[in-house]
Amino acid sequence: MAYGWGKAKRAGLVLVVTAAPVDLPCAEEASEERSPVSVVIFGSMEAGPTKTFASVGTKRALGGGLAESGFRLFLKAGGSQEQTRRQPPHGTTYKAESQALLGYEWRIGDSFFALYAGSDVESEQSVETFGPSMITTRYGARLQADLWAMPADGMMLQANAYVSSVNHRLWGRLAPGWQMPTGFYVGPEVEAYREQDYRKLRLGLHLTGLRFLNLEWRLSGGWQRTSDRPSNAYGSLSLHWLL
Repeated sequence: MAYGWGKAKRAGLVLVVTAAPVDLPCAEEASEERSPVSVVIFGSMEAGPTKTFASVGTKRALGGGLAESGFRLFLKAGGSQEQTRRQPPHGTTYKAESQALLGYEWRIGDSFFALYAGSDVESEQSVETFGPSMITTRYGARLQADLWAMPADGMMLQANAYVSSVNHRLWGRLAPGWQMPTGFYVGPEVEAYREQDYRKLRLGLHLTGLRFLNLEWRLSGGWQRTSDRPSNAYGSLSLHWLL
């Protein structure tokens, strides 16, 4: 099951209105007071010529709701399938990863900044055309930061970063955006990743805040350059669902 994530091409999320007397709070408002939005489920998938990746996770408010500052539990699992080598025979490498993080989120209106720390685990299986498969599991610690800000009317800024002791990884993404008349945001994105002797840099465009099927979607794509392969195109799809 751990390596099945590498072959995943899709993820699905299975998604009362009552009347009340005028002089009393409506049932919907009362329900919101009793059960503030406290959980967000998110998923993502990205693809390139030599690699596919999919993940799913959840962020939960520990007491209160996501609209308030407070402690958060962050859980995520994902996997990938990629070519082991540039030259034939390429071979295939499957990776499965998971993170369990605890942190605190500071909120001011629609803006927030969150800082997390916790465990980071990765399992890797290399399948060769000839010869036995090799399985390796690595355990480490991870520190992660997430920012969503509204610096001006009609503008958003998203920034995410993490550092992990697994293979000495560093990752960061910065994406400003400007709101379109239909409500979603469009803008550039830059993403950088490093681990041991591997480097990756991405430059592209994103569409954030698309609403469809009671979910919020983000589409992005552009060009990437890595330290072990020629430059090529990439595309990614992300979504989240508030509960």
